[in-house]
Amino acid sequence: MPSQQPQQSQASRTPARRRQRSTRLAVAVALLAIAAVVVVGALVSASALLTSVAAVLALVLGAAATRITHSELMQARRDAAQDRAAQAQAYRALAEERAAETDAFAADMTRRILEREEAIDVLEQALSSAQKNAAEQTLKRGQEARRADAAERGLSAAHAGRDDAEGRAAEAIVLVAELEAELDVVRAEVDSLRAAAARRKHSA
Repeated sequence: MPSQQPQQSQASRTPARRRQRSTRLAVAVALLAIAAVVVVGALVSASALLTSVAAVLALVLGAAATRITHSELMQARRDAAQDRAAQAQAYRALAEERAAETDAFAADMTRRILEREEAIDVLEQALSSAQKNAAEQTLKRGQEARRADAAERGLSAAHAGRDDAEGRAAEAIVLVAELEAELDVVRAEVDSLRAAAARRKHSA
């Protein structure tokens, strides 16, 4: 992952930096120790010439130690700035990746919701047509029943027509019930998808 790679590279660079830093600081301390030893030796000898030389040498060694310490401090600041920049770059890449994943999820959820809404429209049209057909068949059944009751002749044919109309009306009623059940299922799926999309958006 993007955030792990910069951390690993930073961890690999840290021991080398510490070794280099320890070496430089050890050199600076050694220079100060040498300067101290030279000054103490000159003072013990009580020689003005040696004391002057020791003072100049101590000044030079002290300046060199200060220079080394200052360069080490500046290098440490530069390293810290580079580490912070690399970490910020890694976090930005991770944020962009998460934003892309969120956008892809939202697009997929929107597509699925649109598909379910189209299915609902188709089922509603089929349900309306089935209801209309059921009403027509019910009306026809009533007409056949009235004809059967009023007709004295052709009674057997009237009964057959009425039975057929009743069968078609029953089939139409069953179809309406099935379509209503399927429509309820699709609507429940749409509600679930919208709730999932809302939870994902809220958590993001």
